[in-house]
Amino acid sequence: MTKTKIEKIVTGIPVIGVLAKGAVGLFRQVVFSETRYWESRYAGGGNSGAGSYGELAAFKADVVNTFVREERIRSVVEFGCGDGAQLLLSDYPAYTGLDVSRVALMRSMERFKDDPTKSFFLYDPDCFVDRHGTYKAELALSLDVLYHLVDDKVFQLYMVHLFSSAARFVVVYSSDTDESSLAVHVRHRRFSAWINDQLPHWQLRTKIANPFPFRGDLRTGSFADFYVYERT
Repeated sequence: MTKTKIEKIVTGIPVIGVLAKGAVGLFRQVVFSETRYWESRYAGGGNSGAGSYGELAAFKADVVNTFVREERIRSVVEFGCGDGAQLLLSDYPAYTGLDVSRVALMRSMERFKDDPTKSFFLYDPDCFVDRHGTYKAELALSLDVLYHLVDDKVFQLYMVHLFSSAARFVVVYSSDTDESSLAVHVRHRRFSAWINDQLPHWQLRTKIANPFPFRGDLRTGSFADFYVYERT
């Protein structure tokens, strides 16, 4: 069966319960592409999501800005910078943003075209080898990204690149559960277990709970919390 046929089956038939979860899983494995999804979403006029606006965005900015200030962070790299909406609230001495979407990067570049402290680059996990530390920073950020990495290979590459780019700290804002999701672009993962197993020289320093928990509406709540990792 071709990808096109499978996509039509998954998206064209209303299914519920176990059947729905199975269909979504099949769609993710055979059809779904993170890069294609986000490029299409931004090109169609979409944005980085509700978490980059309003109370959630303010909360995230306060946590990260406070951390940068207290730890005297001089450089920040973010894997999955999106369209720059969240970045508008940030206060970093030097910042490098990477994203898989060209459209999103163009928006960010336009928003910060007069800001010499910010640089942006296209991120392709299959074509990213930074042995010279070109993108190295004291702090590496991943905000509302991990649960959108539905492909196992993409997830593992992303995690390696994220932590390899951090000299001191990694701040992750994500869900940390294995709960299933019916959204094709969402796959929850217990990423903390992966870090403990694969990156033992990184230890969880603190967890900061999100004050706006998800209650069925992503416009007013999030299933993500902050996890601060420190290199040991």
